[in-house]
Amino acid sequence: MGASLVKYSVSIIYLCDIVVVLGRKLFDLRAFIHQQPANVRMAPGVFDVKSQLVFYGQYHANKYNVAIHMLFVPIILWTGLILLSTVPTFGVFTPGITSIYLPYLYFEWTWAALVAILYGSYYFILEPSAAAMYMPILTTMLLTAGPIASAPWGIKYAIWIQVIAWIAQFAGHGFAEGRSPALLDNLVGALVLAPFFVHLEILFACGYRPTLHKEVRNSVGVEIRKFRSERATMERAKLQ
Repeated sequence: MGASLVKYSVSIIYLCDIVVVLGRKLFDLRAFIHQQPANVRMAPGVFDVKSQLVFYGQYHANKYNVAIHMLFVPIILWTGLILLSTVPTFGVFTPGITSIYLPYLYFEWTWAALVAILYGSYYFILEPSAAAMYMPILTTMLLTAGPIASAPWGIKYAIWIQVIAWIAQFAGHGFAEGRSPALLDNLVGALVLAPFFVHLEILFACGYRPTLHKEVRNSVGVEIRKFRSERATMERAKLQ
């Protein structure tokens, strides 16, 4: 057991090292984008944590909808990694490295590993301290994804959990939030940002970066009022 814990810790360090290297490349990319003229910049705010949290937060202001996301978003990510562990890679991004720690805890290079590394790298760019605290969670999801996927019951349960979790997400938006999900406006951004948004919500509740939290909440309030005003204007126009 002790040796397994040591190997698990080494895996976290190894994964963090890969994420940091990719993070540095993304920092260079962010610097390059900000050096460009405003009319040729791509995806403004994509590397700015406040902009991203405001974008995502304006779709998640209702406390019941937020609670649903707090529960099901991590589950969606975890079961998504389980499903990705079964996707053939045909040798792409697959050095053939496998490290076994426990029967249900091992690392192997799969599409799930690639996605986890890309997610982690992006989170380090947005908010390094929060990302560092999230890495053990993401690593645990990744290390358990492969073993569960290889179990006879793993894929079946992962698919069912995905279906239930997505139904709950859409129900939260339809009945509680009264607004379509963020992924309908920005599919990739919403899918990538959602787990980190949930993580930061927990950190904010524990007192993490109160100034940033206050700024995000104020900006989210502005965006929600703008959305409601625009929707009311459109509804009045339909009645005329």
